[in-house]
Amino acid sequence: MSKYLLNKFLFTVDRDPELVERYREEPRATVEWWESEYANRILGSHSGESSTWLRFDDIEREALAAHDYPKLFELGAHPFLTLTLFIAMFERDYAEPLGFQLEYAQRLSHHTLPYPDIAT
Repeated sequence: MSKYLLNKFLFTVDRDPELVERYREEPRATVEWWESEYANRILGSHSGESSTWLRFDDIEREALAAHDYPKLFELGAHPFLTLTLFIAMFERDYAEPLGFQLEYAQRLSHHTLPYPDIAT
């Protein structure tokens, strides 16, 4: 398991409006594509630098493909990264203000302190 890779996915997808929409509409295909094309790119590198060892495990891949943000939280994905990305994808589906944020809080409300470790 790699909290770094989970957070890298959330961070990079959230910063590209086209990737946000792609992830919303085709989550499994987007996760597979991102993992093969971007997982091993070094953040901030403009020279094509990459590594070769980073891969999601089956649980991470499935949580991402299922948009399962409670599971991502349990796996140690940073809550600010999950919240901002999933707001971008799903807030429009709610009529009431803060509708998605309220659902997010409710679905994570069974967690008590200490929360899962988010250190990478």
